[in-house]
Amino acid sequence: MNFLELLNIDFRYEKNSLPSFFTISNLNLTINSGDFISIMGPNGSGKSTLLKLIGNLIVPHKGEVFLNQKNYKNFERKEFAKIVSFVPQVNRTFFQYSIHEIIMMGRTPYQNILGIENKNDEEKVNEVMSLLEIDNLKHKGINEVSSGEAQRAFIARAIVQEPKIILLDEPNAHLDIKHQLAIFKILHKLNTEDNLTVILISHELNLASFFSKRIILMNKGKIEFDSVPKDVLTEQNIKSVFNINTSVNLNNNEELFIKILPM
Repeated sequence: MNFLELLNIDFRYEKNSLPSFFTISNLNLTINSGDFISIMGPNGSGKSTLLKLIGNLIVPHKGEVFLNQKNYKNFERKEFAKIVSFVPQVNRTFFQYSIHEIIMMGRTPYQNILGIENKNDEEKVNEVMSLLEIDNLKHKGINEVSSGEAQRAFIARAIVQEPKIILLDEPNAHLDIKHQLAIFKILHKLNTEDNLTVILISHELNLASFFSKRIILMNKGKIEFDSVPKDVLTEQNIKSVFNINTSVNLNNNEELFIKILPM
């Protein structure tokens, strides 16, 4: 089911902001319910900008975004937060919230005007902390834990929000190999069992190809390729976007194995 559409999107950063040279022009994208999409591309290609447009964090200068045929402009903030959650790259805060408090913030759309959590909120927070193996950090301050542990806390906050769509900007950036794989497995489980639509930015070619249903390759503010992994992550396409040489092999299960080669 097509339930999220970006139509004729133009976006540019203001002259005095970074990167001031960057523009997106006439971008069109349809996202299906239950998609698992990895957005890939070199630095400055527009990946984070596209994710923020989908997350309603920035507004296009031209074009419209629709969710279930409803224009983004017509959503109340709380209503939208029950559908879409966002995990940013930055996983620190000026305030010394505990891990538990950070994750409980994900329950805000379901709480009353006083922001008082109930037993159900507490149960969901504890469940997700256990899922991401950070329940032992419950009372630790967010700035007292490692970058990887903080990253998992912010991912937990997005999951406990119970969205239909989760957006993650480089979720593996601060994680060791074990937890990189674990995060992809958790997202895959939520995608297959709960039909959670997953849209993330990744630089991990092999992890992205293994878990994703779609790969979007971006360059210079444009979507260059958008299809199933084996059709997008070819040696030729990777070379054209990243300017690197790779060896791409497909096994009998149509799983890709990508090796980066010296230039």
